[in-house]
Amino acid sequence: MAKKFITSDLINKIEKLTKQRMSEQPVVSLDEFRGAHKKMNPKNILVIEDDETQRLSLKRILEAEGYSTLLAADSAELTAVLDEEKDLHLILMDIGLPWINGFELAEMMKQHQDLKKLPLVFLSAQAEQEDFDKARAVGAADYIKKPFDIEKLKTVISKLLSDSK
Repeated sequence: MAKKFITSDLINKIEKLTKQRMSEQPVVSLDEFRGAHKKMNPKNILVIEDDETQRLSLKRILEAEGYSTLLAADSAELTAVLDEEKDLHLILMDIGLPWINGFELAEMMKQHQDLKKLPLVFLSAQAEQEDFDKARAVGAADYIKKPFDIEKLKTVISKLLSDSK
């Protein structure tokens, strides 16, 4: 008959030492924890912008905030991005896109099972009342006029992503 190991002593010693070592660790603030969590589990933001400078600027801004960005210059590039990435959290889109404009693209996206629930924010230099009305009609969550205020952009994105949890 094999001798049965009694491990309760060992378990108690391990737990005691682990608790002691954990208590010696510096306390992390809630903001630091949230920042680390955000970096480990970034939200994916799709940027559809035909101007390369704007597209890359948005990428830098968003990634500095801890977001992961996917980029498309137009509807042709968008199809490649959508083929690869299925876990999107928000869409930033220009209106003046080649071939298929932002309003048309938004209408198509809002009819798609997976994309229709995503918050959509238009970024555009077009800022007539008619543009705002069209944006609302196609289901945009917000509309930011270019040139845009970076802090306003960050605030809008943060709010929409926290609302869509």
